[in-house]
Amino acid sequence: MPVYVQHETLNRVSDVFNAEALWQAPGLALLNRRPFLRDLLERAPREQRGRAATRCFSHVTLVLPQEEVDDDRHLTRGARIRDLAQTLQALHQKDFGDLLGLDDVRYHVLGSEALEAGQVEVKFGHAVYLPAPGEQVLHTVSVSRDSAIWQPVCPVYPNQRLTVLGADAAQATHAVPGWPFAQDANILLINDGPDAPVEVQVRPKDAFECSFDAASGYYTIRARSSELPGTAPRLLLKVTPSQPAARAAPRPVSAPPAPRAPAVWKSRTRPLDDAELTAVPVMHRASAAAEPAASLAQDATYAPVMRQRVSLAALALPRLSRYRDTGAGGIEFGLTRELAIGPLTPDSLLGFALDASDAVHAVTSDGRQRIAVPNRFAPRDGVDVRVLAPAAQMAERYSAIVCLPQPHSLPVLGGTRHLFGRAAPMLSTLRVLDAATCLRGADGADAGGADRLGLSRTAFGFEATADGYRITRESPTQALYHLDERLGFVATIESATAGAPYIVPLGHHIVAGHYVLRVEA
Repeated sequence: MPVYVQHETLNRVSDVFNAEALWQAPGLALLNRRPFLRDLLERAPREQRGRAATRCFSHVTLVLPQEEVDDDRHLTRGARIRDLAQTLQALHQKDFGDLLGLDDVRYHVLGSEALEAGQVEVKFGHAVYLPAPGEQVLHTVSVSRDSAIWQPVCPVYPNQRLTVLGADAAQATHAVPGWPFAQDANILLINDGPDAPVEVQVRPKDAFECSFDAASGYYTIRARSSELPGTAPRLLLKVTPSQPAARAAPRPVSAPPAPRAPAVWKSRTRPLDDAELTAVPVMHRASAAAEPAASLAQDATYAPVMRQRVSLAALALPRLSRYRDTGAGGIEFGLTRELAIGPLTPDSLLGFALDASDAVHAVTSDGRQRIAVPNRFAPRDGVDVRVLAPAAQMAERYSAIVCLPQPHSLPVLGGTRHLFGRAAPMLSTLRVLDAATCLRGADGADAGGADRLGLSRTAFGFEATADGYRITRESPTQALYHLDERLGFVATIESATAGAPYIVPLGHHIVAGHYVLRVEA
């Protein structure tokens, strides 16, 4: 494999700001075995014909001890660094002018805590590029291990043809945080200009698979070394255009909802413990709803012994700004490695956090990052987590809907009426956000289960039948929604009584509080 980055360390340098001392040995110095910058450039030409160099490298990065760089900034405002770069540039042009052609000579000086006094690192080569003054960034490169937390790696400039990413910045253009592969592996980015997409290659070729997911907009690079499916090291890489013309058209921003009255704890006709109180907003805006035909209820066929199922298919994240006066400061939950939903822990495969300003964050072992809605995540191979934007009819109440990669199901007995709510034991194991650590107060402390925010003690009644579920409203303040099999909005369930129930067809969904429940045969 060719050497993309020439990296050497000059040792025992008495004055790291003395350009002549770095460039070449004084006099003939025939017995001096220490390398100098001029010798390194001469031994590693950019192009050669036979043994004769025809072009030399013109972009060089110097790394000095950080303490020396700090002292120069404190005492001379960086004047010695500027003199060093300008003098080396002049020496470079003087000695290699016939091998430069139209190339500009550029030097960049920076500091590193890893260097000891008297040491200077030198980097140049095919994958070392220094942008011209005022040169705009063409692409930005970021990486992720879980598709949720993206970490910036580097920019790519219009005239920067080759960028090499790897484990060590000494052997690559840029080091990748959390590099999961071997030390000698590299990712190559080939840029042929603003009119051509960046080409991504991996070296060694036979050690990796590299594929592009057009729907998600990133590359998945996976090692071939693992024998067990789903356990091979992988890295996700995203190359994002920075030019305004190359950017996707921004999504229109909807008008903010009308001002709402703050949420309050709803009082009951009899005394209740604090654990039984339900936080509900004062103002309830009615949404247009399509009334189901009465004939559906009249034609329903009952099968009392039929066993059907209810599945928790998704979690609807509320707008906590509606409940600010209750002291609610955040909701957190995590997806375990077994794909179950529970409290957010350091071992969670992927977590989500909702703050008091209704911002949604993804949380993994790599950190916490605000995400756009809608979105999609692949925390590991074979696991797909979608985050949907709520329909316009639900947007005042909800900020996002998180689809579960593995729905949790419970059987129900057909022909028998059941209740769903905080005080109902039926389907209680599906109420996964009622754990004590899921709701946070404004001070960040645990504030009990999150079900008090938007879920009544008896939210709705249901009865499984052959053609769907007969739904009845049990609380006048409980918001209920009907979604189709693809989680598309169908109606707001406004009127649903025992005499005229609302029919939800099999495969469709009911939204109550934080829970999106799918009714199944």
